Amino acid sequence: MVTNVVQLTESKKHIQHLNRAFDDQKDAFRKNPMPTLEERKDHLKTLKSVLLKNQDRFIAAINKDFSSRSEDETLLAEVMPAIQGINYALKNLSKWMKPSKRHVSLVFQPASNKVHYQPLGVVGVIVPWNYPLFLAVGPLTGALAAGNRVMIKMSEYTPETSQLFKEIIEGVFPENLVSVTTGDADVAIEFSKKPWGHLLFTGSTAVGRHVMRAAAENLTPVTLELGGKSPAIISADVPMNDAAERIAFGKAFNVGQTCVAPDYVLCPSDRIEQFVESFKSSFATMYPTLKENNDFTSIIDERQRERLKHYLEDAINKGATVIEVNPANEDFKSGTRKLPIHLVLNANDKMLVMQEEIFGPILPVIAYNQIDEAINYINERPHPLALYYFGYDKSAQEHVLEHTHSGGVCINDTLMHVAQDDMPFGGVGTSGMGHYHGEEGFRTFSNAKGVFAKQRINSGKVIHPPHGTVLHKAIYSLFIR
Repeated sequence: MVTNVVQLTESKKHIQHLNRAFDDQKDAFRKNPMPTLEERKDHLKTLKSVLLKNQDRFIAAINKDFSSRSEDETLLAEVMPAIQGINYALKNLSKWMKPSKRHVSLVFQPASNKVHYQPLGVVGVIVPWNYPLFLAVGPLTGALAAGNRVMIKMSEYTPETSQLFKEIIEGVFPENLVSVTTGDADVAIEFSKKPWGHLLFTGSTAVGRHVMRAAAENLTPVTLELGGKSPAIISADVPMNDAAERIAFGKAFNVGQTCVAPDYVLCPSDRIEQFVESFKSSFATMYPTLKENNDFTSIIDERQRERLKHYLEDAINKGATVIEVNPANEDFKSGTRKLPIHLVLNANDKMLVMQEEIFGPILPVIAYNQIDEAINYINERPHPLALYYFGYDKSAQEHVLEHTHSGGVCINDTLMHVAQDDMPFGGVGTSGMGHYHGEEGFRTFSNAKGVFAKQRINSGKVIHPPHGTVLHKAIYSLFIR
């Protein structure tokens, strides 16, 4: 009872801070509604500098939150893409900010059409726990580049990282420019209710529905980065070692706790045994041991580990064959939050592993006979955030691209499309809506304001009343056809 009272008091403090900071940012935006190129670049350079200066502290904090998080995974998936995203914005921001010229029809001449990209105001960002640094900095980069004020709600499941990020950001930015909020789910609910200029949420589809419902009360535009069950298709003729190695890397990275991790594999029925052996061999090369191996990351908390173990028990009880990929045959029954990768053969739709996004080290393998059978399997289900195809035949690649829908695609690789600065990242359908990264991030956090301009000559007088003149009829005959 005492704990609940303390949590309630803490939540109230966080919400009061949230409300005050939101009002301060709105006031500050009204006073400077169009920051200059140099102001925006200064903000991005400050962000880059503080990230570089504190990268070791972030590595340590994330490692503590996970109990064991690979230092290289943090560098590769959090620090490096965050820095590269800032560098890309700095290089291209001048071009992005320029109004774009648009065509003016002859009937409206002389005049000009331009699209001006205007900041939206105060942007809200809700950050998940799986990549707590990159998924805070990525949206922050786009929002600052677009000239906005930004408020960030960090995850309560990564308390060390969240507190460190708050401390570091508050040390270099005024709160009326960038503000960081911590706290539990009650704070997140209040956060999603604010009338933001734009709200970006990264997390589960189920929570995304609640966020969108709350945003709808204020007609707040949203970008939802959700997830879902991202398939990996193995073709009939791709060298199996090539496919298995890259799938193993994508699944083992952050131990599957990635929104674009391969969720299940579609494999030709006569190649499943070959896939299993190639996967085990590739995985063992990368991770000869697991339990004391600092390269192999832990599950974020015990609740998530128990959820994954329940998925495996459910699959076994419903007839699946489960293969534990544990190269050194280590004991994971207690004393660790790590969990080996498990391949699930003979999976079916009655099993939880095929009903829910797995978000962990479990990989169902589904048999197919013809490629269109695999395509139909994907299309009968909600659109995934990512799709992976392994095969070197260009016509087969195009066939898969044209006949499936997903937020993004990698051909003969996994995960790497997310790291491309010059490509949009986002979902479709239940895997999300909207895009960011690079120029798309700048556009997402900007109002594309169309400006039609005339000067002294007013050609529009020719359509003024009284109507029915010969000139009117000539105009209609020219332009209505």
